[in-house]
Amino acid sequence: MSERKVLNKYYPPDFDPSKIPKLKLPKDRQYVVRLMAPFNMRCKTCGEYIYKGKKFNARKETVQNESYLGLPIFRFYIKCTRCLAEITFKTDPENTDYTMEHGATRNFQAEKLLEEEEKRVQKEREDEELNNPMKVLENRTKDSKLEMEVLENLQELKDLNQRQAHVDFEAMLRQHRLSEEERQRQEQEEDERETAALVEESRKRRLLEDSDSEEDTTPTQPPPALRPNPTAILDESPRAKRKAESWERSVGTLGSRPQLSGLVVKKTDLDTSIQRGGAPPLPGAMKNGQAAGPAPQTPSTSSLSQLGVYSDSEDSSGSN
Repeated sequence: MSERKVLNKYYPPDFDPSKIPKLKLPKDRQYVVRLMAPFNMRCKTCGEYIYKGKKFNARKETVQNESYLGLPIFRFYIKCTRCLAEITFKTDPENTDYTMEHGATRNFQAEKLLEEEEKRVQKEREDEELNNPMKVLENRTKDSKLEMEVLENLQELKDLNQRQAHVDFEAMLRQHRLSEEERQRQEQEEDERETAALVEESRKRRLLEDSDSEEDTTPTQPPPALRPNPTAILDESPRAKRKAESWERSVGTLGSRPQLSGLVVKKTDLDTSIQRGGAPPLPGAMKNGQAAGPAPQTPSTSSLSQLGVYSDSEDSSGSN
């Protein structure tokens, strides 16, 4: 049984490689390769931008009758991503770059165009100097004059800068130091103001909390009690009301003068003298030039005492 991975082939003894027919392929044969756009380009048909690095399945072929120092030049065919128009470009080994051929325009090649223009001018100058020695002298004279003008302009600029721009490094450092100190001072003042504001706010909050706690702990004083009227109980109790009604039925109201005239007795001089301990005046004594009538009997009790006796008698009758 033979090996699965065969590395060596069997060549019979009568093998002749010259008898193997060679495959003849056309020189302009095209291959399909996978590549990325080498530069930014814009399609001429639809105006679509194709950016550098976009991948395409391109067809590759060798350019006939073109080479650079024996190096072949290849051409690539791609299609626009929007309108499918064909775009072609080829290699440029001379400048290690690519050149656009058909279907699009290359973007952002201003620097390249400038370099090409400079090269063209330099080449034309060299061709002129090669066959005309007077042209060589003229070009050297122009170059020397241009160089002298450039040096003079440069010297003028240096002198102008030295006259107008005197850099004092000490002053710059001093100013920087002062500005730094000023900035630190301002920051310190701002910190102090903020600290003072916080302290003031905390003090006010503490005062408010203390005042609230004092209000909570201080007992509320009861309102002063009204002084009761001594006679209010007489008006409120039903017993007193019954006494007052019975008194009014028997004696009358206090506003009726005729009924109370016999009860209320005015104090006389006799009562005054008896209270002071002196002798009573004679029955025939004159007062203010008029004969005094018979002396009235001194009542043993006043009207208020009679009222108290009547109240006691009423209570006793009620209890019986």
